[in-house]
Amino acid sequence: MPFAWLLTARPSDARADDPRPEPEAPAERDPAEEARGEAPSPLLVDYAQYGVAFAGDFLFEPGAICPGEAVTPCILGIGGGPVFRGGYRSAGPWYVGGSYEFAKVDSNNLYRLGIMQQLKAEARYYIDVGSRFTPFATWAVGGVVYGNEFSGETGGVTTLAGAGVELEITRFAVVGLSLGYEPMLFVGFEDTAGQQRDTGVAHFVHFDLGIELRTELGRE
Repeated sequence: MPFAWLLTARPSDARADDPRPEPEAPAERDPAEEARGEAPSPLLVDYAQYGVAFAGDFLFEPGAICPGEAVTPCILGIGGGPVFRGGYRSAGPWYVGGSYEFAKVDSNNLYRLGIMQQLKAEARYYIDVGSRFTPFATWAVGGVVYGNEFSGETGGVTTLAGAGVELEITRFAVVGLSLGYEPMLFVGFEDTAGQQRDTGVAHFVHFDLGIELRTELGRE
């Protein structure tokens, strides 16, 4: 009989007679605990973000700086040149920083070399879509100086509102493209041909294509 019982015994009966406790199932690991042991995610750290871009300013309405009754050509036209920028990219959706731009502007030969300079504070709001392409809205406000070469014949204030997209090439390098509306208020002046230019707002479409690098900011 003992041998017959061994042959007919079920595994569950053997486990019931075994005094040893069954091993417990491994507890699920907290994702936050796992993250602490790995390199930080790009979305969980702050960066210094800086780079260079090429910008184009396309004039579509010159305003009072080019009055209709003027006997000389418009002193303000399309322009383009480099932009140098840098700022802080938070772990969240915000970027804040500043930029300096100088552009060669078509002055219809009233200047030997028309140069427009801009110094602006900038902000971006990024929209995470789970892709290497990240769209954003952008705003800027600052000052503008315009004249022959790098002199200041006139100046004023400028603002910008637009949208763009950023492509992440690597964790530490991105390419950005944006398009925006940029009105500029210029103070009235008299140009080199003796034409009076009144105070007014000139309206531009602003195009920006650039590459930016990121550097992680240290944390305690």
